[in-house]
Amino acid sequence: MADQLTTDEIYECLKSVYDPEIPVNVVDLGLIYDVKVNEGDVYVEMTLTAPGCGMGPFIAQQAEWAIQDLEGVDDVEIEMVFEPPWSPDLISEVARNQLGI
Repeated sequence: MADQLTTDEIYECLKSVYDPEIPVNVVDLGLIYDVKVNEGDVYVEMTLTAPGCGMGPFIAQQAEWAIQDLEGVDDVEIEMVFEPPWSPDLISEVARNQLGI
């Protein structure tokens, strides 16, 4: 049911979305800035590793489709923001290990 949808479920779902240029999911890359769930409506604020990244629309579409596949989701809004700018400091420890940094 929609009222059972949680932000944790959204974050977990977004771990299936990858930047095609980096073999790490968007959550562990630190690209997800905010997730809000209001019943069946989901809002995600995300960024890219670089504002001019040509893969931005593709990544946003993949995120939207992944969330839309969850039971209880009615509407998904993905907003790309560039403030604050992304930094490698946002990469999770898991992703740092995957990338060898």
